[in-house]
Amino acid sequence: MIELMESSPIIKEGEEKILPPKIVILGVGNLLLSDEGFGVHVANELMKMSLPSEVSVVEGGTDGFGLLNIIMGASRLIVIDAVKGGATPGSIYRFDISEVRDCPSGFKTSVHQIGILEVLDLSGLIGKTPPTTVIGIEPKSLEIGMELSREVKAKIPRIIELILDELKNETKRHLLF
Repeated sequence: MIELMESSPIIKEGEEKILPPKIVILGVGNLLLSDEGFGVHVANELMKMSLPSEVSVVEGGTDGFGLLNIIMGASRLIVIDAVKGGATPGSIYRFDISEVRDCPSGFKTSVHQIGILEVLDLSGLIGKTPPTTVIGIEPKSLEIGMELSREVKAKIPRIIELILDELKNETKRHLLF
């Protein structure tokens, strides 16, 4: 198991005190469409864990533009979602949001109505988009139902490990300054 480094709630920079970065883990998806709800299932598991104080876990569901304030208030964003990339069900994806802009139009980062990409685009237009990493999984089933497929459910522990790695790397990055 990965141990996260403890960080103080205030970082001193010269004489000035500043708050540490706010890292938001955002689980999105539709719980009623089986594997499409993967991000929400992962967010619910993360909420049971003890995470550093600068980390917020948000169950975004299908809120779309309702997530704008949460996104714009983050200094770092990690999105968990179902990703249709054409790979084998249960395949894990990890990419920075800047990389997805150059992908073919067939590559979708979400299958819900208002995708997270549209919300992130809007946040850039009206304010700022935080550095964003997407950790996703190839869905097997998008049929009506609240249960994840066996292939996708089995990957939740690995996805949580990847998220904890992201947090650990983020903490190290800020300790270097």
